[in-house]
Amino acid sequence: MQSLSHAIRDALLTPDPRAKCFATRALVREWRRGELAPVFDTYMPDRPAWPETLELLPPSQMPRRGKGGSEKSRIALWHALAHIEFVAIDLALDMVGRFGAQGGQEFADDFLQVAAEEAMHFGLIERKLRSLGSHYGALPVHDGLWQAAQDTAHDVAARLAVVPMVLEARGLDVTPAMLERVRAAGDENGAKILARILDDEITHVRFGTKHFLIQAKVRRIPPVELWHTLVNQHFTGRIQPPFNDSARFAAGLSRDFYCGIAS
Repeated sequence: MQSLSHAIRDALLTPDPRAKCFATRALVREWRRGELAPVFDTYMPDRPAWPETLELLPPSQMPRRGKGGSEKSRIALWHALAHIEFVAIDLALDMVGRFGAQGGQEFADDFLQVAAEEAMHFGLIERKLRSLGSHYGALPVHDGLWQAAQDTAHDVAARLAVVPMVLEARGLDVTPAMLERVRAAGDENGAKILARILDDEITHVRFGTKHFLIQAKVRRIPPVELWHTLVNQHFTGRIQPPFNDSARFAAGLSRDFYCGIAS
């Protein structure tokens, strides 16, 4: 029987986006059917495989999206979202492959669910891009999300603190306004995609928070104190309002976490 970590490594090293989505959803189905051994005997790659044609730029050199409402700006928005979801597949897979041995069964179950849902999100957005006459890879992207994974590859608590509880939580803040702008422009299909993503991301942040609290208990450190320490050490950006307090609360993130560190 193939090990779970071996299947995850294979998916991470699949560069074609559609094939990566298929591989991810297939391994999650196999895991749920008991067809993959709960064994972590394979090292995770430092970087996942991405399309060779993908142009990576530093965040500071990313082109502006253009005026809101134009065809160019709509394509740029959906392309940026496609990249976020594509990298999120790798982030969730790496979370399980790298830290699953210490996280246990529920940890693997939760973040494999995240991986499958991120693959589904990417598929929805990639079809949206094609309906606009574009495709994933047509525009440059930046590497900031995977940099966060590299910076926290040594510590599961740091990974949980930064990726679900900072980066994905920020999505809870910005997606509702984005959804309303898309709906106001008459794009009901796009609004439905964003609504689905927002609902799923609340669950993803909740999984991150749940397992972070477990790590804090194991380390015998108050959760808010541990979170502030790890975010200050491993996150170079700013945590700033406005916050979607209701969505964050639904995800288990009380104001005690982020208000004390917001700038």
